[in-house]
Amino acid sequence: MAKSRERPADRRTSGYFMLFWAIVGLGLVIASFVFAASQREDARIAIGVVLGFGFLIATVLTLIGLTAVEPNMSRVLVLFGNYRGTLKDVGFWWVNPFTVRHKVSLRVRNFHSDTLKVNDYNGNPIEIGAVVVWKVEETAQAVFDVDDYVDYVRIQTESAIRHLAASHPYDRSDEESERPSLRGSADVVNAELREELADRLGLAGIEVLEVRLTHLAYAPEIAGAMLQRQQAEAIIAARTRIVDGAVGMVEMALDNLKDRRVIDLDEERKASMVSNLLVVLCSERGTQPVVNTGTLYG
Repeated sequence: MAKSRERPADRRTSGYFMLFWAIVGLGLVIASFVFAASQREDARIAIGVVLGFGFLIATVLTLIGLTAVEPNMSRVLVLFGNYRGTLKDVGFWWVNPFTVRHKVSLRVRNFHSDTLKVNDYNGNPIEIGAVVVWKVEETAQAVFDVDDYVDYVRIQTESAIRHLAASHPYDRSDEESERPSLRGSADVVNAELREELADRLGLAGIEVLEVRLTHLAYAPEIAGAMLQRQQAEAIIAARTRIVDGAVGMVEMALDNLKDRRVIDLDEERKASMVSNLLVVLCSERGTQPVVNTGTLYG
């Protein structure tokens, strides 16, 4: 399908100039009917009436052709089914009175999608929503190439959000370290959604200015289980760091004892010391000292 191309309106005249002639025409209408009423000859009366109706029709057509264009607004002109251009210049204008004038806003708009329930890349049900900042760039495409460009924005936005959610996991795991996640890679995800929407809405002559996810959460039926999973992952990560730190401290203690020659430890005593230090360092609660009055071997 060939895309419609916007062009300036073919003809336009100052609305104030034509309004002046409309007022003059109204005066001529009154004068013609007064002239006809003051005559007694049928021919003169007929002439006055014909002139009066002629001036009346011309005045009405002049008034119908008047149109005002507000800032960041436009009028798409259609004459007998043919596109006659777009009037974007702010002001008071007169155009062909037989044209149909479609009012198209050029102002920036926000579309806030409903909260959609979809499956992410891993098949987990999630809730997702986004806000799209957009405006009409090509008025001819917005009017002629789609049926309703506002409804088109809504449908295509929801379709793009569903496609985005199915292409990324909700959260990143070790197995998917290379794939951006919806929660952890917001900038990447927003840029991808904006690019996809720009391609989809370009058919309607719409420019996408900004796209951001406004709602992202697990669906209620799995939210509790996923919360436990996140808590478990956090506990494992914390424990891993604690163990790594404890091993480093034990290694440092053994090296210091060896370098300073405080005491010579055989392998069994080293193992016992390592075990005790790890218990002390990795325990969640304070440890109680135990005094050994004997020896390790007996």
